[in-house]
Amino acid sequence: MSPSIDTVHNAFRVLAGGDPDQISAVLTEDAEWLSPPGNATAVALKTTHHMVGSKAIVRFFAEELPRLFVRDLAVDFHGSHTDGERVTVEATMAATLANGGHYSNDYCFVFELRDGLIHRIREYVDTARGHRMITDEAGQ
Repeated sequence: MSPSIDTVHNAFRVLAGGDPDQISAVLTEDAEWLSPPGNATAVALKTTHHMVGSKAIVRFFAEELPRLFVRDLAVDFHGSHTDGERVTVEATMAATLANGGHYSNDYCFVFELRDGLIHRIREYVDTARGHRMITDEAGQ
């Protein structure tokens, strides 16, 4: 595995762990996280789909995300590709939701690194599927 891919895989472990200091350590101060507007997580948590700055991203993963995904948060990697400081990852995220339901959705992330740290993340996900699971509708 390349150092860039190792950095991204480690970042997923750290983000899932929820420790603010460890999360902050993998991000540039001016990091950004861009998710699809209206995605189920942002809607359920009444938060933004575009986090700007490491403090906002740390707060989201350490304080807000655990209110929705309460346990068993896991990321299963399907593939990674690197082009220098840009890493694309295909993965499935699964967790137990606050309502007791099961969440499992496929994602594609594009990470941009700077000086070995995460600088920008673009997240792509099936937003309709996410809404069905989070709002406990049939047809998951």
